[in-house]
Amino acid sequence: MSWLQRLKIDKFLLVMIVVVVIASLFPCEGKVKTGFEYLTTAAIALLFFMHGAKLSREAIVAGMGHWRLHLVVFLSTFALFPLLGLAMQFLTPTLLPSSLYMGFLYLCALPATVQSAIAFTSVAGGNVAAAVCSASASSILGIFLSPVLVGALMQAHQGETDTLHAIGKIVLQLMLPFVVGHLSRPLIGRWVDRHKKLISYTDRSSILLVVYVAFSEAVVQGIWHQVDGLALLSVLVCSLVLLAIVLVINTWSARLMGFNTADEITIVFCGSKKSLANGVPMANVLFPASQVGMMVLPLMIFHQIQLMVCAVLAQRYARRTAKEKRQAQTAAS
Repeated sequence: MSWLQRLKIDKFLLVMIVVVVIASLFPCEGKVKTGFEYLTTAAIALLFFMHGAKLSREAIVAGMGHWRLHLVVFLSTFALFPLLGLAMQFLTPTLLPSSLYMGFLYLCALPATVQSAIAFTSVAGGNVAAAVCSASASSILGIFLSPVLVGALMQAHQGETDTLHAIGKIVLQLMLPFVVGHLSRPLIGRWVDRHKKLISYTDRSSILLVVYVAFSEAVVQGIWHQVDGLALLSVLVCSLVLLAIVLVINTWSARLMGFNTADEITIVFCGSKKSLANGVPMANVLFPASQVGMMVLPLMIFHQIQLMVCAVLAQRYARRTAKEKRQAQTAAS
């Protein structure tokens, strides 16, 4: 697997591709599909219960004082991305099929990742406490804001949506398990912290289950007759351009506002991510089963691109921060 590490390819993405292939060849239908749907609902509830249980109040409090940084990350996640998503409309239908463009609108409304944003910030030498606070706040706020943004963006494109109904479903199926999990942290927090690898496997298994059910329905509805190789290439190129624009804007915004290098790193990595862990189950709640596969396809591709690009970027920042530390030590001596 060393070649995967050299290419910065996420192993989880490869497993997800295998699941999509299995769903394409052996989609679940009939009574089997009904059973999988119940199982998926339970898996999503468990996923968000564990998200709540993992959330440490101490870590959040440690980074809450950095409000200017959090505001920049918040605006990047919930304002810059949606505006860029709307601007992409000129690409349809010539370069980007309308159905996949809707997937990009959904992607742009999602909250940031938690684990990868913190991990890249740490590797690069950024402000980890602020990253924990920003990423966690984004994940929590996204449960409420993302359905609102999805409703607004879809309405701007299609002219119809039921935002209140979507929020109600999100609160019941995602927010409630999250709150219960967080309130349970005093009882199960130590166990959760000791078994982070097991929790990670549970998270990923839940996502894979949702992907299988979503793509099974999409295959039955004829997704691969609607999406060809050229459309996938368009999604890849659009994802690269979208990520590049956000990274450049975040970097220059941080420098123009006078943030130090550690804070710039946090802004760049927390403000450029979109959460697959939140996005896949949320799509399962927000959209009809026949649309979920198409809606999450751009997210799956963007997720891998953001990991590959940010892994390289984190190494460059790490060399820069190490150099600055050496220079500071030399000056002090």
